[in-house]
Amino acid sequence: MSERYLYMNGRLVPYSEATIHVQSNAVKYGTSVFEGLRAYWNESRQELFVFRLGEHCRRLFDSLKLMRMEHEFTLEELRHSVLETLRKNEYREDVHVRQTAYLAADGNVEATGPTGLAVDARPRKLAGKAALDICVSSWVRIPDGAMPPRIKCSANYQNGRLAFLEAKAGGYDYTVLLNSRGKVSEAPGAALFMVRGGVPATPPVTADVLESITRTTLVQLFREQHGLSVAERDIDRTELCVADEAFLCGSGWEVTPVASVDRLPLSQPAPGPLTRAIAATYFRAVRGELPEYGDWLTPVYGRA
Repeated sequence: MSERYLYMNGRLVPYSEATIHVQSNAVKYGTSVFEGLRAYWNESRQELFVFRLGEHCRRLFDSLKLMRMEHEFTLEELRHSVLETLRKNEYREDVHVRQTAYLAADGNVEATGPTGLAVDARPRKLAGKAALDICVSSWVRIPDGAMPPRIKCSANYQNGRLAFLEAKAGGYDYTVLLNSRGKVSEAPGAALFMVRGGVPATPPVTADVLESITRTTLVQLFREQHGLSVAERDIDRTELCVADEAFLCGSGWEVTPVASVDRLPLSQPAPGPLTRAIAATYFRAVRGELPEYGDWLTPVYGRA
């Protein structure tokens, strides 16, 4: 296809026409919320599956609510906007989708509407090192008393951006932030798991983390497919440094292993055995190869 199309406020438009004004509330004050989600191509079934579309749409509703953005969207419209965008672009490969709701008015900072909706989708395969050398950032994860970290508010991501740029300047691949209580929170745009003594662990949802759909998925897959209960608990900075394994996860990151923390190699070469195992299970689930999780998948072309 010669030109990519986006969904914008009820219609499909060419990429070059999907614009908002520089004086919009979204540009001036960062008043927008979004979802990042994936669709995976299954070659044998000739179908593109959107992974956990309903959960992503419901979380977008939560984001709109907490940011006090007035709208008339329905869950069906949010689902439809993603599926129509993928169909229009006729994708037959793995795709990353970004669904953004934004304040379009030239208003003051206290404006609450009107709210626009845009959906962009493009082919994406995660590129980079097989395992990451990360550091613990000097920046602190935004607390729930300052901004709502549990939702995907665009303004929240300046916190992670500063942390990542600091890590990059220090020669690291990526970083993880502590919360205001000094416990491990998450990486910019990704949840974190570690393994100690064969037990996977991840910070709780009260650790100023995004309520990650991928995190929830992996907790369930660890329990049902590998017979392991994930410990959702506080993690100390030094505990992370002496972990056996660690990995980042998210719709964009999928499952990405960590090799070292603060230049201290983890106990097992990355990716460790549990990281490899859960990554393999996750990719089978998202591509429709585990029938028991079929309700997580929404077919785009209706062949499945």
